[in-house]
Amino acid sequence: MAPEERRAWIMAVVAVCAYGTYVAIILGRAAGTPITEVPYAAALLWSIGGAIAATIVLDIALSAVFRRDAGTKDQRDREIWRHGQYAGQWCLVLGGVAALGMALAEVDHFWIANVIYLAFVLSSVLGSALKIVAYRRGLPAW
Repeated sequence: MAPEERRAWIMAVVAVCAYGTYVAIILGRAAGTPITEVPYAAALLWSIGGAIAATIVLDIALSAVFRRDAGTKDQRDREIWRHGQYAGQWCLVLGGVAALGMALAEVDHFWIANVIYLAFVLSSVLGSALKIVAYRRGLPAW
């Protein structure tokens, strides 16, 4: 497995696990209270920080285990990375537009923050999934 494909797997798994943990914590705190009144900021920040840290640690650990191919990157890797990143950015754009619309409509901060977080997670998962597919099946021909 190429190092960039391994990074895509790490990113996808960590993003899903971190977001799932965050949602479970928020829903657990919401027992009997409106969800917009649940304290979410600390859990959101810890979830994001934990995901970043876990991604870095896992990448370093797996790079140490698979030293043979560490640091190798060719034109195909760069094309696949670009393909995944550009496609994943659309989730961020849509999430940003949704958050802007919600802010203009004066929606509760809870929903705005969660839409932005979900957009980042979807961007990461979509970009990673497209990279993995490209490594397994090749880039789509235009």
